[in-house]
Amino acid sequence: MYFILSKLLLYLLFPLSWIFILLVIATVSKDKKRKQRFLIAAVILLFIFSNAFLFNRFAKLWDISAYDLKTNNTYSCAIVLGGFSGGGYNEKGHFNTAADRFIQGIKLLSNHSVSHLLITGGNGSLNPAGFHEVPWVKTQLEELKYPDSALLIEGNSKNTIENARFSNILLKQSHLPGPYLLVTSAFHMRRALMIFKKEGMNVIPYSCNFIRSDKIGFDDFFIPDAEKLAAWNLYIKEVVGYAINYFNG
Repeated sequence: MYFILSKLLLYLLFPLSWIFILLVIATVSKDKKRKQRFLIAAVILLFIFSNAFLFNRFAKLWDISAYDLKTNNTYSCAIVLGGFSGGGYNEKGHFNTAADRFIQGIKLLSNHSVSHLLITGGNGSLNPAGFHEVPWVKTQLEELKYPDSALLIEGNSKNTIENARFSNILLKQSHLPGPYLLVTSAFHMRRALMIFKKEGMNVIPYSCNFIRSDKIGFDDFFIPDAEKLAAWNLYIKEVVGYAINYFNG
């Protein structure tokens, strides 16, 4: 029940939800001054959360840079967090915009920076009968001819806390010592790193899938960007999740 409730409440935190609510209030309001105030508030929020410059400045502060791997240093395992694939319209599976997590994990294994690859992720949606990521990812790894001896699969976790807990158990059972490379999207790394360390795991951040841009152009200041409006959903979720995980100890 908590899992379902947290998913539903999360939607109320997204900027587009706030803007929509303000517009609805402005539409139904009969008071002209109140209508005007809510319309202005909606426009201001729309400008702030669709502004590329503001988004990129915040993302740069929040993101954790990727660890610079030392030459000729092999780690026992790279832990790749799921969320880089989905069922698609036919539920047969496809990679999504976070596929760089999978790509970086494969690269680390292929260039012998790690000896093992752990993929962790289950079905984090409200539909328990929906797409399950790890079984599908396993078939992709088999098609790429990676040996089972180098792969660890964890497909029961529904969130990052369970990713850390179940990965820790699996790595201990496999007798693979730390430190481990933690592979996930840059926007997710700060929260993931805290959770894995709270689990007592020695992990090194290997961020990927950066969605910010460090280049600044004229358009970034004045032209609304719908992609940035959507990207704020990711960061707001992470900030709220980080705060909750931090104060929960």
